[in-house]
Amino acid sequence: MDPFTIDPRILGDSMAVTELGLCSVRLMDDARYPWLLLLPRRSGLEQFTDLEEAESILITSEIRAAAAALRSVLPFERLNVGALGNIVRQLHIHVIGRREGDSAWPGPVWGHGLRVPRETAQNTVIVEQLRFAFGNGT
Repeated sequence: MDPFTIDPRILGDSMAVTELGLCSVRLMDDARYPWLLLLPRRSGLEQFTDLEEAESILITSEIRAAAAALRSVLPFERLNVGALGNIVRQLHIHVIGRREGDSAWPGPVWGHGLRVPRETAQNTVIVEQLRFAFGNGT
């Protein structure tokens, strides 16, 4: 079996936060939205239905943990969760906080404008806060 690797497009648009039981958690570098990605650490996964039954139960728990951590650091009103895979085929789950009036409201964030990268220092602070919220901060 091939080792788990992260698609270069995901690596280029996000930064590592933590490792959960099944997933690597990454913060999307887009200042417009509170946004995490969960990537199951198994090679070859493309569809949510590629997960084994026990993994699909675990990932649901990890989505809930990611949403709670995200909400504690970057508050939001609505939670959007999705796994599209239309551009990046590697299975990854989007956990996105939304606010009424955000730049894509009320539509989906995908395909709406260009990503707005944060300052490096701001990302560093957010990642550390998220690590603490997940229970593995310094």
